[in-house]
Amino acid sequence: MPIIVENLKIFSQNIHKNSLLVNTLLETLTHFDIILIQEPPWSEICKIPSSSNCKGDPLMGSNHHPNWTTYARIPSNNKDFPRVLVYVNIHLSALRFLLRKDIFNHRDISLISFSINNICFYILNVYSDLSHTTLKYLKNAEANINNVVLMTGDFNIRDSLWDLSFPFHSSVSDDLIILADSFNLALSSLTNPCLTRYSDTPEESNSVIDLMFLRFDSSELDQHSILPESHLSSDHASLTVTIPLSKEIIQTSKLILAP
Repeated sequence: MPIIVENLKIFSQNIHKNSLLVNTLLETLTHFDIILIQEPPWSEICKIPSSSNCKGDPLMGSNHHPNWTTYARIPSNNKDFPRVLVYVNIHLSALRFLLRKDIFNHRDISLISFSINNICFYILNVYSDLSHTTLKYLKNAEANINNVVLMTGDFNIRDSLWDLSFPFHSSVSDDLIILADSFNLALSSLTNPCLTRYSDTPEESNSVIDLMFLRFDSSELDQHSILPESHLSSDHASLTVTIPLSKEIIQTSKLILAP
């Protein structure tokens, strides 16, 4: 049965390695098209047959679900596990989503591409640690990518530009804005402004470090939002946005399991 794709409904959250939360999201967010995760769980899923180990070798990975296709960079060693991954609803498989390691091959970056009317578009999912490792990598990479529709994630940067409770401005933020500008993206303001990261220690204040950057000329700019009380299951709130697309009719016969 053909389905018509007119927009992409996207969910993004740092889930702080909570495997149970990922399972819940995959089971319940059936009305979303793409789930972007920062700090996913990465652990032993099962044992696989081994010629050198009678108990089998560990198969490492994150959560899987039959209704979602998982896009994650395979680690080169046990210290290189990915800190971002992407789930795409299987009803969008005809859009030919790919994890573009040929452009960015980094544990903290998921760049996925997809095609609409034979035009390639990109979505960038980012986790940047307190040392701003990923931001430095992206700045030095100087990749020339057209048609980036979204860059989002946990950037670990406090700044008065997006957090009214924080009085200071940082040069690191300038680097981030310049990077976004190179992708023709602008910082998007929440429709329901609030904090995005909630500390569990009294010494550390709550903050805004989860951000979305959308196309300069797009109608969805300044139209993303936070799901109410989403921070109760993680120390980060979830960001959501609906990105309009050129209408695409997809022929599909795949069975989508009921939640």
